[in-house]
Amino acid sequence: MLLFNYNEGSQATRRSDATGRYDLSLVLAALTLASLGVVMVASSSIAVADGQHVGQFYYLDRHLVFLALGIAACVVMARIELAWLERHALVLLLGGVVLLLAVFVPLLGIRINGARRWIRLGFLGFQSVEAVKLILVVYMASYLVRHRENVQASLFGVFKPLGIAGVLVGMLLVQPDFGSATLLLGVTIGMVWLGGARVRNLALLGALVAPGLAWVAFSQDYRVKRLTSFLDPWADPFKDGFQLTQALIAIGRGEWLGVGLGASVQKLFYLPEAHTDFILAVVAEELGLAGIVLVLALFAWLVGRGFVLGLRAVEQGQRFAGYCAFGVSMMIALQALVSIGVNLGVLPTKGLTLPLISSGGSSVMMTCAMIGLLIRVSYEVSRADNAMMQVIAERQLVDVR
Repeated sequence: MLLFNYNEGSQATRRSDATGRYDLSLVLAALTLASLGVVMVASSSIAVADGQHVGQFYYLDRHLVFLALGIAACVVMARIELAWLERHALVLLLGGVVLLLAVFVPLLGIRINGARRWIRLGFLGFQSVEAVKLILVVYMASYLVRHRENVQASLFGVFKPLGIAGVLVGMLLVQPDFGSATLLLGVTIGMVWLGGARVRNLALLGALVAPGLAWVAFSQDYRVKRLTSFLDPWADPFKDGFQLTQALIAIGRGEWLGVGLGASVQKLFYLPEAHTDFILAVVAEELGLAGIVLVLALFAWLVGRGFVLGLRAVEQGQRFAGYCAFGVSMMIALQALVSIGVNLGVLPTKGLTLPLISSGGSSVMMTCAMIGLLIRVSYEVSRADNAMMQVIAERQLVDVR
């Protein structure tokens, strides 16, 4: 593949004159996942809403509102020039810190189930970390572009971005939100590694940080129970292992093709959080193994296209675009894998929703925004390819003359 540096003056001007196109396969994969999410939220939440006496379609209506906001956010992100995001990455990071601090402000922050993770925005609640996920990806991409040589050559170059992520992780642990904290740390490590950091430096820092993370994981009784109950949920199926045993029963009932859409029994007050954290179990029960394979295939296509676009962008010299694509793809992939792993009983409960499918409010909205950034990267890659073709065509025309 031809490598072409678009940062030079004449070539950058040529690229700005060219037009690009959005990757329709990304759009179709995201729309299919979102459509499946609407159907499954409707199926899994009616009994829950009815039991809470808030109206049968309360959670579905709420999900549709956030999905509409997410589509708007996706369109906005797809229209923003990546150069603008790169210039304002530090300002965005500071905004993310403010959002994480806002949850502790009286009257603004909302405490639910003992955790302060939400802020009040009018009649809606917003989970700050969902915006921080996107902000961290943008900032890390900008940092890796500006300090690429230090990241690749020195231990301090690796420590600095991990230290910035560590500050955000520390704020999340205070809320507490161990699942999101782990997710942010994992994506940061992945982006730094893809930015060229030596495995030796990452391993050294990991060895230093691991004891602290282990202490945090085992410092609270509820975290210890989550970490241990998934190993043998049937040992205490009516208490610590209740969620997982009910999820596994739902998955087992689905067999190959499921019991039929809307016919799930476990969602009828047996399976806790059926419309959020454990929605995949409802998918498995109603649509069977075929439904799970469909979900996995859609996520694999979405994430795979993201990595391909990131690689193409880096090869073109558009490193910021490439790192953004890598970061968004890893964020969606890791969250989906954790959510699926929790439902299948191979990972401890983390409280992470299944992107685009679970009823997650702000999670749905900001996942759409991340996909919008990924779609923008596809436009930039296509525009750069078209600019290259224009240059080649004009040079051939000059040679002919």
